[in-house]
Amino acid sequence: MRAFSALPILLLVCIPINAGEAMIVAHRGASRDAPENTVPAFRLAWEQGADAIEGDFHLTKDGQIVCIHDGNTKKVSNTNLVVRATPLTELRKLDVGACRGEKFKGTAIPTIAEVFGTVPKGRKIYIEIKCGAEIIPALLSEIDKSGLTKDQIVVISFKEKVLRELKAKAPQYKAYWLCSFKKQKTGKITPPLEKVLSMLKLIQADALSSNTAVPHSLIEALKQHGYEWHVWTVNDVKKARKLQTLGARSITTDVPGHMRERFVEQSPAGDGK
Repeated sequence: MRAFSALPILLLVCIPINAGEAMIVAHRGASRDAPENTVPAFRLAWEQGADAIEGDFHLTKDGQIVCIHDGNTKKVSNTNLVVRATPLTELRKLDVGACRGEKFKGTAIPTIAEVFGTVPKGRKIYIEIKCGAEIIPALLSEIDKSGLTKDQIVVISFKEKVLRELKAKAPQYKAYWLCSFKKQKTGKITPPLEKVLSMLKLIQADALSSNTAVPHSLIEALKQHGYEWHVWTVNDVKKARKLQTLGARSITTDVPGHMRERFVEQSPAGDGK
């Protein structure tokens, strides 16, 4: 793991985003340097100059929202609990930081309220819903209590029913449909443009957020139909710059500090100075 200098990263937090420059979104926080989807990872992402954080969210047995990628805790702790079948109090007993070293020992699975509490004024949070639409009432309640503005909230999901439910109940929040493009043996990339556009219209989505295998022709078609395009997960700066040139409005990365530092260095406006 590469160690990044703390001083220049902290200074970069104060540098405004250049007009037209893609936002840097910290994937599960600064997940290369800290335990993913934890408060330490999100705080570190802000220190490293991220424009937004991205986190994964599930509903617990007692209707609480927690930040964790999988539907169980096997990956992040030495105990395997099913999130939807376990109350918050039991999930909070798990140590999800010890696997990343003594520095993070004792880190707990955070609630969505705790994650919201890390978001600075003017920055954004990408809320990826990993469960079903049953989470929407609790999510909207937590957003209302958070004090965050509607412009700071983006809800993302692979599940069209989740985003349709969000737009039906709270159309003021941006919704990005997640889509993973795949190249078939024939060379054809799926899903096709027609299906993507149909789904975006059905969801009333504001944008498509995809992996890097998206066809260039589809990116142009999205623009023509009034949709934004966002991309994940990119850790190479040169590739990120190319994707920005193609029209990416945000780039999700595991290394927000490195990405921010290099973006500034390569910025035409700053000449790296």
